[in-house]
Amino acid sequence: MTPVTDGTARPIPRVALHDGTSIPQMGFGTLNTLDLADATAGNPDDAGAARTISLAIDAGYRHFDSAQGYMSEAGVGMALRESGLPREDFYVTSKLANNNHRPDDVRRSFDQTMDQLGLPYLDLFLMHWPLPTRYDGDYVSTWRAMAELLADGRVRSIGVSNFQPAHLDRIISETGIIPVVNQVEMHPKFANAEVRAACARYGIAIEAWAPLAQGRYLDDPVIGRIAAEVGRTPAQVMLRWHIEQGNIIFPMSSNSDRMRQNLAVLDFELTGSHHGAISALDQGEAGRNGPHPDKFDWIPETAS
Repeated sequence: MTPVTDGTARPIPRVALHDGTSIPQMGFGTLNTLDLADATAGNPDDAGAARTISLAIDAGYRHFDSAQGYMSEAGVGMALRESGLPREDFYVTSKLANNNHRPDDVRRSFDQTMDQLGLPYLDLFLMHWPLPTRYDGDYVSTWRAMAELLADGRVRSIGVSNFQPAHLDRIISETGIIPVVNQVEMHPKFANAEVRAACARYGIAIEAWAPLAQGRYLDDPVIGRIAAEVGRTPAQVMLRWHIEQGNIIFPMSSNSDRMRQNLAVLDFELTGSHHGAISALDQGEAGRNGPHPDKFDWIPETAS
């Protein structure tokens, strides 16, 4: 595999997963690579998404986080093929859409995902949300169906997203299958401590979605002070905080300069006092920006 760097020849760290595979700690999120309004109307701009992802490849990204619900899978596959780089140089994730939780729909939609990507295999497939108030509360059958996908070799690892400790306890106790990752909201204002502890207990790696909290806290005076002390931007300080926490992250941007700036966080370190100051920003549940996984039950009207 060609070494993945941050644009300054520094290798991007890889996080070991409990199934024997590993994942690049820095990646690129693909939620905003196309106009979601057009996509929801059935007109996804696959070529436009591919252009953005190609810019990310040129900037040095090799890890791409997609989802059936993002409608970015075709763009991801197109950009990877057009890059001319071998498939094994990339790490690609997709996620099961909320309307595909029934076991037969898991299998059908995964076939569609692979057709959309046009790739021989997928590195990681996640259950996007547990949806405990939908499907008679049965997300265990969904998880079991996802595990069955491993048998044919087209997906190498499976995990979950937005799972609370009780959700993890249930799928593991009822199936014996431990997710390799849990992708959850996590940032300086929302440390998500209970989920972090549950993941540590099971050896589950944490992926932090929206690691910059969608820009909400870039003007925080504590983050700003630390940025001035280390000679970096507030965004770079937040991303470095994630890296040193051991989180897997994939910031999103359509600007090539910002892509490179987000990636270039491997050549400085935060001090213990910096970590203490950032940890003090945690607001607990009040710091959550996204929906609570115990209550979130949105299902799209269209199939993936």
